[in-house]
Amino acid sequence: MNDTAPLLDFRHMTVIKDERAILDDISLLVGADENIAIIGPNGSGKSSLIKVMTREYYPVADAPGLHMNIMGEEMWNIFDLRKQLGIITTDLQNMCLRDSTVFEIVLSGYFSSIGIYDDFFDVTIEMKAMANEILKFLGIHHLRNQKMTKISSGEARKALIARALVHDPKALVLDEPTNSLDMKSIDQFRKTVSSVAKAGKNIILVTHDLSDIIPEIKRVILIKDGKIFADGKKEDILTNENLTALFEVPVTVQKHGEYYAAFC
Repeated sequence: MNDTAPLLDFRHMTVIKDERAILDDISLLVGADENIAIIGPNGSGKSSLIKVMTREYYPVADAPGLHMNIMGEEMWNIFDLRKQLGIITTDLQNMCLRDSTVFEIVLSGYFSSIGIYDDFFDVTIEMKAMANEILKFLGIHHLRNQKMTKISSGEARKALIARALVHDPKALVLDEPTNSLDMKSIDQFRKTVSSVAKAGKNIILVTHDLSDIIPEIKRVILIKDGKIFADGKKEDILTNENLTALFEVPVTVQKHGEYYAAFC
């Protein structure tokens, strides 16, 4: 892995599912230290783009000009790749809502499992120490012995971030991260993501909600019908005109401090 190489370097990438192009000739270059937000309506292809990054989906192999590098590498062991791209999704959280403690879920990140099974995993003292440090950094160390089913959705989302951070990944990939969270949990979660960004991790945020875009994200990419619709500086992209065209409904964008919000 090359630390100075672009985080993502995709060119002329097309993905076909059920005889339909869910991503159509996508080209995307994301710098080594860049934080981005990918915004689009449901079904636009934004989550499919994440699945290409994590090798759940593969592009058409013989597409003219196809180039697909992640952190300077074309070929990846899938488990090594997913350690470098810490994925946080609602689906993953639902999988983790079981009789495991927060600490066990965080430790399970070392083994790409859901939970820890003593007969199969060798959890070292160093692993436990790192997990404790991350929980302290995220402000949820006091929850380490709580069952995942007994904590709030916002706290569970933080536990998933801790699980992703045990590998010291290059980036966190957040797919609709505030879905199902109440207003207090959303505010706390955004502050957590900001602290992770300030600690030097790249953030790739996928959302349809402008208010999820933390101040550390300076670039916004709009995606519609499997194509990149607009790409540029946040202040240039998040306009009434662009969002109205993206969502095909009249949208008013307002800025509140360092955050944005959209209203129909």
